[in-house]
Amino acid sequence: MKAIVSIARILVGVLFIFSGFIKLNDPVGFSYKLQEYFSEPVLDIPFLIPFALVIAILIVVFELVLGIMLLIGYAPKFTGWSLLVMIVFFTFLTFYSAYFNKVTDCGCFGDAIPLTPWESFYKDIILLFLILIIFFNQKYINPIFPVKYHKWVIFASFMACFAFCYHVLMHLPVFDFRPYSIGNNIPEKMKLPEGAAMAEVTYSWKFKVDGEEKVIKNNGAYPQIDGEFIGVETTQTGENAIAPIHDFVIEGKEGDITDEVLSANKVLLIVAYNLRSTERDGYEAVKSLSENAKQKGYRVIGLTASGEEFQNELIKEYNLDFDFYQTDETALKTIVRSNPGFLTLEKGTITQKKHWFDASDIKL
Repeated sequence: MKAIVSIARILVGVLFIFSGFIKLNDPVGFSYKLQEYFSEPVLDIPFLIPFALVIAILIVVFELVLGIMLLIGYAPKFTGWSLLVMIVFFTFLTFYSAYFNKVTDCGCFGDAIPLTPWESFYKDIILLFLILIIFFNQKYINPIFPVKYHKWVIFASFMACFAFCYHVLMHLPVFDFRPYSIGNNIPEKMKLPEGAAMAEVTYSWKFKVDGEEKVIKNNGAYPQIDGEFIGVETTQTGENAIAPIHDFVIEGKEGDITDEVLSANKVLLIVAYNLRSTERDGYEAVKSLSENAKQKGYRVIGLTASGEEFQNELIKEYNLDFDFYQTDETALKTIVRSNPGFLTLEKGTITQKKHWFDASDIKL
């Protein structure tokens, strides 16, 4: 039994550390996943959505440190109860998501290892079994360091986690597992593997027309309608394959300019998925960088999911010398974890990607 507990202890501890670190590398991405869980169609607790980022940080830091506590044998009773409560909660959550088909990816390992809802549930069942072994055999958990050093190890772990989290929030994730990582070619990522059949993706465009919300569904083209743009959501139908990048469409008054932008030699994209909540402190950097890029022959465009009213207000307030175009909000959130953020493209290949805080590091 001691050997079994030791094996379970190592497996659970390493998995918690790995899972926590992957999410800590991208806390903003995990907060988007929590917002999805908190939304009305899923758990119906929307009052928590404004606190999603804080909750995300606390969860992943505790998850990672809990793995360290288990490995070093710190406070076995507290660690055992914490592990059990956490895994019971997440097992319920993944079962709920899988059974009712509410969330298509639990976000357990971020974008590094996408799991289907049922895969996430089966993973949690295995973890629950291992944690129950640990919980009922705590007497076999022996510390690997002298107990007097444990509190300093845990303190250092917390400090290191928060320092790393602060770094990625003020810059960007250190490890980028998304299809929009530097070096990737967007047109290539929009293609399916040879022989694969494409799944159908439906776009639901929401507008406010004469004071009432109107939804228009199509295959991606921005609807020509007189009304205030609210947002757009995408849904996949069928079980066929879907390209890594399947919702990148740039729409303006002149229509779809996606191919035009992706074939240009030098492009600076300024991404601000939501102009209501965009960080205003970043727009002095936006203005300076956009003007410099234009002088050096770059095509400069803004990408947002917000309507013309917010676009015009921002352009006027900061005297911006470029136009905003419409793109799916989910796609923009995936492209860069900053609002605003910057990308440079060369014939559709991402050459640079920066948080607005690092605008001065963009080389033109």
